[in-house]
Amino acid sequence: MRALLILLLLLAAPLRAAEPRAEPRLVTDLSQSRIDISYRFAGAELLIFGAIQYPGGIAPAEPPGIAVVLRGPADPLTVRQKERVAGIWMNTQALRFESAPGFYAVSTTAPIRELLDERNAAIYEIGLRHLQLSPATAADPETTRRFQDGLVTLRSRANLFVEQPYGVTITDRVLYRARIPIPSAVPVGNYRAEIYLIGDGAVRARTTAPVIIDKTGFEREIYLFAHKNAMLYGLFAVAIALALGWLAGTVRRQAR
Repeated sequence: MRALLILLLLLAAPLRAAEPRAEPRLVTDLSQSRIDISYRFAGAELLIFGAIQYPGGIAPAEPPGIAVVLRGPADPLTVRQKERVAGIWMNTQALRFESAPGFYAVSTTAPIRELLDERNAAIYEIGLRHLQLSPATAADPETTRRFQDGLVTLRSRANLFVEQPYGVTITDRVLYRARIPIPSAVPVGNYRAEIYLIGDGAVRARTTAPVIIDKTGFEREIYLFAHKNAMLYGLFAVAIALALGWLAGTVRRQAR
């Protein structure tokens, strides 16, 4: 009987060893899931926070890596290069991208190259240099990279592309939080917050949360009118410009 019990234990040992190792989970919340833009909007700050649930409730000896990404609506975009020709600045080259996020911000516990290998960073598009913009125009890799770098530079200057190493704080190896700055020029639409738990150069767990950024009040009415009645809105804008120009000329003549 004892021999039979030992034999059963030996047979069960490989089965237990083959069971997948339990991975930690992420629990995430946001300070607000909707950001309203009015004519007084001068920017905001989105707080993304949560906790790490470890198997058995035992935290590792070393603090884990966390990457928090907030990305906005993606649209086709054409990037043009200007050069000085015969003393005049002209568009000389252009490259169209099928999908470029209107906003992209990433905060991490450390520089991305110290957290992730190149393959995993590219798979999850963590970091500005790992964005996959899907060029629609046929071009060699060097030209594509040059235009992509130009787009990243322009949007970084407008605070629409942000990368914050050490922007995520971890407390007691369990609680994490990150503050994402939202600029006044942020495009409206559906956003997605992505949180990644990183260990040994790879993503161990991930979670997402939706965020909506939209106009409110009079700004929203104008925005909806412009999109639903583009032709009428354009004619109305031209009429207002002509009226203001005529009014300015009249005032100037009377002042003389």
